[in-house]
Amino acid sequence: MSDFTKAKSVRFRGGGFAPKSHKGIGLVAFIVLITLAEIGTRYGYISALTLPRPSDVLATFQQLYETGLLWKHLLPSLSRLIVGAALGVTVGIGVGVLIGLFSYIRAGLVPLVAAIFPIPKIALLPLFIIWFGIDEGSKYALIAFGTFTPTVVATYGAVDNVDRTLIRMGQSFGLSWFSIVRKIVLPGAMPGILSGLRISLAIAIILLVAAEMLGAEYGIGAYILEAGSLYDLERLFAGVVILSVLGVIVSAVIGLIERVLLRWRT
Repeated sequence: MSDFTKAKSVRFRGGGFAPKSHKGIGLVAFIVLITLAEIGTRYGYISALTLPRPSDVLATFQQLYETGLLWKHLLPSLSRLIVGAALGVTVGIGVGVLIGLFSYIRAGLVPLVAAIFPIPKIALLPLFIIWFGIDEGSKYALIAFGTFTPTVVATYGAVDNVDRTLIRMGQSFGLSWFSIVRKIVLPGAMPGILSGLRISLAIAIILLVAAEMLGAEYGIGAYILEAGSLYDLERLFAGVVILSVLGVIVSAVIGLIERVLLRWRT
């Protein structure tokens, strides 16, 4: 038997190679990292001015929870993130699909999207404050605008990458334009759209912090800004950890959506 036939078979799925799930490895790596940080800061290998003890950060979390400040800062941030990201993602997916399907819309909007995509969205915050005021409107607008452009680019790119053979097959079976879009184009583009959504929501969290650092009494960004101005590393790292956990939760939610919508790939 040749070496080729002896080679281990490669499992495939509709979207590519089938990944294996190794549960627990990420948690172990996280625990090891925190343990090393605790040992290093406790025994003086790492300066307290550089990194606070993880145990002290945990005590800060407990204090935040007991005093109720955790929810006073977290709930406004979640509200701003959900509203702003929902607006940006919804409009972005709609515009991206239209660009992918209609050549005239593509010709008109792609140059505009290409022009505004590289603009640092944080730099536009003063402009949004002038337009929408210093209250919630400017924060919603910044997050929505920041998630809009990457969602548009990811969406029309995903539509473009749908296998044209499948579209021609649908046409040969006499499917209508609407049926081809609903049954072939949108399901085929969904993996790319969801991948782009991960990036868009990560950008939304970054812009949330930036928006809350200007003109917000409560919010994770305002909490981090206050802690940084006082050089309170325990509170500063507590805020950073909250943002990190928020990012993990967002990623897990998108993963759940992928498992529901992309069951055909398994």
